[in-house]
Amino acid sequence: MPVPVRDDPMTDYDASSPQVMNAFYRRLFPYRPFFLWLNQDQVPSKLFTHREFAFTLAGDVYLRYNSFHNADEFKKELIRLNPSRFEIGPQYSARPRDRKTLAAGALQPQRRELVFDIDMTDYDEIRTCCTDKKICKRCWGYIAAAVKVLDYALRETFGYKHLLWIYSGRRGIHCWISDQSALDLNDDQRKSLVTFLEVIKGGKEQAKKVNIRGNKDEADLHPVLNVALENLKQEFVRLVLHDQDCFATERGWEALLNILPQDRELIGNLRRDWQKDPTRSSVNKWGDLVSAVAKLQGKNQLLFKKYERAMQDVILQYTYPRIDSEVSKHRNHLLKSPFCIHPGTGRVCVPVNPELVDDFDPDTVPTVGELLNQLDKAAMENGDSQNSQRRTEEYEQTSLKPYVEMFEKHVAAVLRDSRNAKRSVKQESMEF
Repeated sequence: MPVPVRDDPMTDYDASSPQVMNAFYRRLFPYRPFFLWLNQDQVPSKLFTHREFAFTLAGDVYLRYNSFHNADEFKKELIRLNPSRFEIGPQYSARPRDRKTLAAGALQPQRRELVFDIDMTDYDEIRTCCTDKKICKRCWGYIAAAVKVLDYALRETFGYKHLLWIYSGRRGIHCWISDQSALDLNDDQRKSLVTFLEVIKGGKEQAKKVNIRGNKDEADLHPVLNVALENLKQEFVRLVLHDQDCFATERGWEALLNILPQDRELIGNLRRDWQKDPTRSSVNKWGDLVSAVAKLQGKNQLLFKKYERAMQDVILQYTYPRIDSEVSKHRNHLLKSPFCIHPGTGRVCVPVNPELVDDFDPDTVPTVGELLNQLDKAAMENGDSQNSQRRTEEYEQTSLKPYVEMFEKHVAAVLRDSRNAKRSVKQESMEF
């Protein structure tokens, strides 16, 4: 059902309304760049036609194993089904829609972007500004630190170029890597890659979540982690000590002390001093720890080194990316699509520039209601003047435009490298 242009351009649009979602899919979803991103070619290929899409409909009805011949068919079905959200899976060995006609076990995942998922929920024990489903510019700092570390590692260590970072719509971020070498990774290779990158392990009840030196506490960090640590030291001071003030409360400072080697004298003295003056800031408490450890250097070199490494682990535990590893390990894992609407917040899942991730503010991401209001306002201001002009995409009249342009720039780079790869294969075949 079409949503009419309102007399009042500031009318509220509810993201839970089927009519509002239908208007978004009809008027604002960037179908062409979306198709090119997944397909990596102008002509439909198996990367699209054999791709799984899963739709969540009203009443939590979940439809898996959908697939489409082309972008137009996908668009028509998206508008018809009008999902509250949809997810993207891998390219399969056959069209997912034909699975019921295939022999048992014939439908197997073959290719899929390498994906990562970082959720603010995993930082609940160390953030002090928000709880539960809430997120603000301050605790976004944890996500920003994670993006910078992961983006650098994936580009510099593994050589990937085409990383697309997508805000999840509420309290997290996803990364999609579209390099050919990433698409071709099997599950074992994905698992190995994620295991290499994963540093934070263990549930809420586990005090120390960094165990990267194996059974040898004296072992040095891997060079990749050394680079990450150097970059994260500033993040730790700015975010953990100053902004979040993580060690201000007894709960916070006890969490810190429980991570450290349990030398009775050093830990006991720190605990006693902090209990006497509980108003000391996290900056001061960290300074107390640094001073106490420095005094060990001349007395007990072995214990000094042990604490020095433990303090490195503390920095990593509070700032290193907390990856949902299961999302990345398996090709058949489904992940929410870019440019979906988050049903809880109404915000669009938009691209994020990793170079500007510190400046990103989740509260400024457009909602579907704001976008439709902007279309209403544009229609009232322009009248029929656009009828005589070139037909533009409606999102160009809204605050969604810069996000789509960022996405299109990414897609153009993916297409360019995909074409070059195909030319190289063709040339090698001809020479052979």
